[in-house]
Amino acid sequence: MADNIIGNHDGEKGGNDTYTIPGRGSNIPKSKIVKEIESGKHPNFTTTVINGEKYAKAKPNIKTNDNINRS
Repeated sequence: MADNIIGNHDGEKGGNDTYTIPGRGSNIPKSKIVKEIESGKHPNFTTTVINGEKYAKAKPNIKTNDNINRS
């Protein structure tokens, strides 16, 4: 279970094709992260569909330090 998933902004127009999980590594493919989230491995995260593609996102809460695309 990941507390933080960070988007790498390496896709077209700054989208996330890969993600980083601190302590696990970087360049984890979007398809793998989405599959793990949908199977319940990361309960604090969900997926969203943008232009027909699924992406990872943090579930809504008052914290900003767990957002995927934090600045």
